[in-house]
Amino acid sequence: MASSIFKYVFTDFLKPMLQLLLFVFPAFYAAVFSLLLVFAFVVFLGRNPPPATFVFDPQVIAIADPANASGLPFPAPPHANTSLGVGRKESPENASDLAPAAANHSTEAEKGRGGSPEKGQKASESGKDLATCDLFDGRWVFDESTPMYPPGSCPFIDSSFDCLGNGRPDQNYTKLRWQPKGCSIPRLEGKKMLRALRGKRLVFVGDSLNRNMWESLLCILRHPLKRKHRVFEASGRKEFRTDNSYAFRFEGYHPSSLLSFLVGGGFRSCASCSRTAQDYNCSIEFFRSPFLVRESSRVDSQGKSRETLRLDLIEASSDAYRTADVLVFNSGHWWTHEKTSKGYEEEHAAARRNFYQEGDHVYPQLSAEEAYRKAMRTWGTWVDTRVDSNRTRVFFRGYSWSHFSGGQWNSGGNCDGETEPITEDRHLAKYLKLTGILESVIGEMTTPVLYLNITRMTDYRKDAHPSVYRVPAGKRKPGGFQDCSHWCLPGVPDAWNELLYAMLLRELS
Repeated sequence: MASSIFKYVFTDFLKPMLQLLLFVFPAFYAAVFSLLLVFAFVVFLGRNPPPATFVFDPQVIAIADPANASGLPFPAPPHANTSLGVGRKESPENASDLAPAAANHSTEAEKGRGGSPEKGQKASESGKDLATCDLFDGRWVFDESTPMYPPGSCPFIDSSFDCLGNGRPDQNYTKLRWQPKGCSIPRLEGKKMLRALRGKRLVFVGDSLNRNMWESLLCILRHPLKRKHRVFEASGRKEFRTDNSYAFRFEGYHPSSLLSFLVGGGFRSCASCSRTAQDYNCSIEFFRSPFLVRESSRVDSQGKSRETLRLDLIEASSDAYRTADVLVFNSGHWWTHEKTSKGYEEEHAAARRNFYQEGDHVYPQLSAEEAYRKAMRTWGTWVDTRVDSNRTRVFFRGYSWSHFSGGQWNSGGNCDGETEPITEDRHLAKYLKLTGILESVIGEMTTPVLYLNITRMTDYRKDAHPSVYRVPAGKRKPGGFQDCSHWCLPGVPDAWNELLYAMLLRELS
């Protein structure tokens, strides 16, 4: 009897309990623990996406914004606004029959007037109507609240623009803000501009001065973000001088978005992923094109290859950016004697010989001004026929003054020791012929072009170039050339971007 009871208790009660404790419960807890680990890992990835896993081609990374079904970068203007250069473009098929429409394009001001910076005075945020203000008629004022990103805080700045990092002792050049006479421009707040650019492409096209401006904007937009690791160059590059194009992504995947993606069916439900204030998904890009027209080559009568500049062809990468939402062009320095290109045979000659080409014709001699006019007309025709002005806002940033003293960039010119801007207009340079040519071409175009006329405002700022601080002290060579063309960052290009922001706000209004 006792044995049968023992057998009953052991076989029918204790044995199943032991099996449950030894096998089932551990497996259950292991499964729960594993699920918790997976959940924690998913949340970690959502908060810390590895940049190397997101590889985008600069040509195809535009992302549509579901909140903007029209596909426009900004709300379309209800009618043409001649003060802003905003209007509708005629059909490309009829472009050749159109009369010049100079009256429909604003050059803002042929020359911006300015004055001395007033130390101790902060730029006021209150002002007159931004819509009618001439943004380029103003002065530089001292402002303790600038710059928009602390010196040394941004990893995207070329070492040659990092004046503080290269040993420049003074910092007043970072504390001057451009103040128009007729209004006060709004401060460029990075997060606000990112929200305006959500799902868009903003592309800079031009020379290294536009790269200067591009790096400035990257730093301005990145600085207020908490998760700065979500800002990265699409192909993982860390330097920004040697290649012809770069694209920075401002990512915004939130953990809730990633979980919705995984749980809700992957790509099929990604459009319904929750969007947060960090979901910018925009791209800020740069394409190197110092002339905007195509650099080419030909074989001369002796069988040697010679470089030429095709004044009749737009540059080769133009199809990669023509559908961007915002385009910011520039071209100027490489057309002047201070920044010459290969093929220029006499350093101080007034014309290039056997360098400029149209079709099969190579000009034995052509002035730089006439070549620039031909090139800008080629660019203008390309914009009129290939860029959809209903989708894309087109800007052209004007000429940025250099301040070489005692020579040019390659002949001992210098700006070292300049710590104060020009304060009297009589010391400013004469009006540049290239600027007049550019404004004339813009006036002939059928596409509205927003003209960032920064020429005059830059002429005051002889204090803000890298000069000898283009390299650290340990790498400077006696007699080495100084950089009096580009600008220290933080510095003058930050003001250009603030004006770009103000003009975009005009478009929104």
